[in-house]
Amino acid sequence: MRYCKRCVLPDTKPGVVIDESGICSVCRTVEAKKTIDWQRRDLQLREICNSIKGRNGHGYDCIVPVSGGKDSIYQVHAMKNIYGLRVLAVNISAHIHTVEGILNLNSMIENLDVDFIKVAVRPSTHRKIRKMALIKVGNPNFAEHRIVFSAVARAALFYNVPLVVWGEDIAVEFGGNVDKKSEPGSAEDMINNDLFREIGFEELIGDEINQNELFFYKNPEKSLVKKANIKSIYLGHYHWWDGTKNYEVAKKYGFIPRKEGPLSGNYIDYDNIDERLCEIHLWFKFIKLGFWRPTDHVCYKIWNGYMEREEAVEIVNKLQYDFPTEYFQDFLDFHDLKEDEFWDIAEKWRNKEIFHKVNNEWRLKNELR
Repeated sequence: MRYCKRCVLPDTKPGVVIDESGICSVCRTVEAKKTIDWQRRDLQLREICNSIKGRNGHGYDCIVPVSGGKDSIYQVHAMKNIYGLRVLAVNISAHIHTVEGILNLNSMIENLDVDFIKVAVRPSTHRKIRKMALIKVGNPNFAEHRIVFSAVARAALFYNVPLVVWGEDIAVEFGGNVDKKSEPGSAEDMINNDLFREIGFEELIGDEINQNELFFYKNPEKSLVKKANIKSIYLGHYHWWDGTKNYEVAKKYGFIPRKEGPLSGNYIDYDNIDERLCEIHLWFKFIKLGFWRPTDHVCYKIWNGYMEREEAVEIVNKLQYDFPTEYFQDFLDFHDLKEDEFWDIAEKWRNKEIFHKVNNEWRLKNELR
């Protein structure tokens, strides 16, 4: 387990390579981004918008998938106020909302004044799929990742919307396996990204769930999307993606951070605060790969010029062993698990190649320095 000398990202993250100079592939991507003509990228996006504007008659020009978080609020703002499109905001309902999540979503709808639809799947099916994914791949949010892509595609087909605008390409912005077959800026093959490389959906569920319950978990046929001429893009390809700046924009539309401050293991208090099941999912990244929220947060800051590595090292070493206790009981209750059952499952996913026990506590063999 090696760490980048410029940021603090380890090479245990799938797709990340640390070169002979000790610099990770994400930091090299940041270097490359600084050479991009962003005005030209903006013009390219305007050309796309002009080509689809009004194509749907009096309907919507684009769909923006929204959680009510800072980034999706920025996406709605950009597509409506900068590019002048008629936006339909589509939300995949969280099963256990936070107060901030509800307030931020409502503020976005009211203050950005957009039409909004919510997709809520039946809790019994969702609970089954999450629990299967937790046990089989150590990735309980696999279910959400399936729904958000397939349900948005189905909404675009149903409402005949020609453009879907996602936020950032996580593989490009934050390191990961990049699908080189896609055209620049395209999100049309995002179903092939890192979120789904562990296991196929059919392999996961087998014959344990009735197919009639899976409409929103399954993508529509590619031929239907192609025939409808629906284009999916990443806004982050056309705008320099900066979560801190997105947060400042979102605040203008009523976005509020977490009232009690950062969750355990978190450095910032305004990222992924809309629901209660996500933190345990993110913590599983720590026991599998040796890093999670504090590393993510400080790397974002380093890549966008807000923090130096020395400070980042101190923050990560202070926070990374914290367990996200705040919504742990909610997680257990939703998945119908006892605490000892949870820990039995979790320990099966701990990467013993990078962890060892020190004074009866799990610690990384190679600590960040």
